[in-house]
Amino acid sequence: MAEAFRVLTLNSISPLGLKRFPAGRYTVGNHVADPDAILLRSHDMHGMDIPAQVKAIGRAGAGTNNIPVVELSRRGVPVFNAPGANANAVKELVLASMLIAARNLVPAVRFVDSLAGDDAALHKLVEDGKKHFVGTELPRHCLGIIGLGKIGSLVADAAIKLGMNVVGFDPHITVDAAWSLPSQVKKAHSIEEVLKASEFVTLHAPLLDVTRHMINGERLKLMKHGAILLNFARDGLVDEVALLEALDAKRLRYYMCDFPTQLLQGHASVVALPHLGASTREAEDNCAMMVVDQVRDFLEQGNIVNAVNFPDVVMPREAPFRVGIANANVPNMVGQISTAMAKAGLNIHTMLNKSKAQMAYTLVDTDSAVPPSLLADLAAIEGVLSVRYLPEE
Repeated sequence: MAEAFRVLTLNSISPLGLKRFPAGRYTVGNHVADPDAILLRSHDMHGMDIPAQVKAIGRAGAGTNNIPVVELSRRGVPVFNAPGANANAVKELVLASMLIAARNLVPAVRFVDSLAGDDAALHKLVEDGKKHFVGTELPRHCLGIIGLGKIGSLVADAAIKLGMNVVGFDPHITVDAAWSLPSQVKKAHSIEEVLKASEFVTLHAPLLDVTRHMINGERLKLMKHGAILLNFARDGLVDEVALLEALDAKRLRYYMCDFPTQLLQGHASVVALPHLGASTREAEDNCAMMVVDQVRDFLEQGNIVNAVNFPDVVMPREAPFRVGIANANVPNMVGQISTAMAKAGLNIHTMLNKSKAQMAYTLVDTDSAVPPSLLADLAAIEGVLSVRYLPEE
C-alpha cells in the first residue's frame, strides 16, 4: 500500500495548488497533526516547535527569511521555494511604480483630493496647479537593475520595449538567467557603475549579510540628482536613515517600495505599498502549484528541485527500491554508504550524489528490498542527518 502523507498549512494556500495533492493519499489542512510536510507563505516559523517527523517545508513564494533554514538543514530537512513563479506579478508592479513616479501621480492625486469648490472652481485650481506635477517620459532614460534573476530579466525586457536604456549588474548571475537576459542590456561591473548611470534604479537581490544595506549613504551620493529608487525585493537592502537624508536633500526624487516602515511612513517622497509584489491570483496559483509539485516529488520519490538548502537531485527510477540520504558535505560519505550497502548484501543499481555548500544528498536505487537494520546503520554514520526508505508503490 502506498504511504500516506499529512501536510500542515500555516497560511491560506491556493486551492489550485492544494488540489495537486491526491485526496486519497494526502491529508491537508491548517489543523493537521503530526505532519510530514509544512506549507506556508508569510507565516513566521522562527521560534515554532517544528515536529520531529517533518520531512519537508514548502514556501509558496521565493523568500525564506521567515523559515529557520539553518535549523532545518541540521535535521536534513529540505526547504523548498518557488523561484520565478511570481516574477511576472513583481515585474508588473515595478513597471507600474516606475510610471507612477515618472508622472508624479501620487502627489497629483493627493492634490486633487485636497481641492474644494464647484466644477468651475475645481477647473481653475487644476489648471493653476498642474504645473507642479510635470513628469518625465521613460524612453531614452536609463534603468539600472541590480540583480538579474528571473524578475530582473523580465523587468529589463519590458523596459527595453518601452524604449529605455538598461544597465544591469549581478555578480552571481546563473547560466539560465544569462541566456534569458535581453542582449541590449549593458553589463555593469559594479553597483556603483549602475547607480552613476541611471535615472531609475530597481533592486532585485536577495537579503543576505553581504547585501544588507547595499544601498547606503555613500552609494546614494553616487546616484543622479532627481533619480528614482525602486525596491520590490527586500526592505533590508536599503539603509533607510541614509535614504531619508537623500530624499530630504532632494538628491532622490522618489523611493518606491513594497515595505512600509514607521520611519518612512508619511514622507512625501516615499510611496510604500503593503507588500503587494506577489499579490495576484495568478502568482499565488503559480507559487502553490510549483511548491506542491516539488514537495510531492520529494515525499514520494526523494527527488529535490528548488530547495534553498539542498542541491538539485533528480534521478529517474531504474529499480524498485530507493533510499534517500541527507548528510553533511564531508569526505568519504559516499564510500561509507556504499560499504554499508555491500555489507548488507545489496546491489546498488544506480546512485546519484550531489552537494551544495555544507549539505549533500544521495539517492540510491537497489535491486532488492532494504532491511530496517541497514537503514539504522546508515543513520548511525557520522554526518548523516536523515535517511528515508522509498520503495516503489
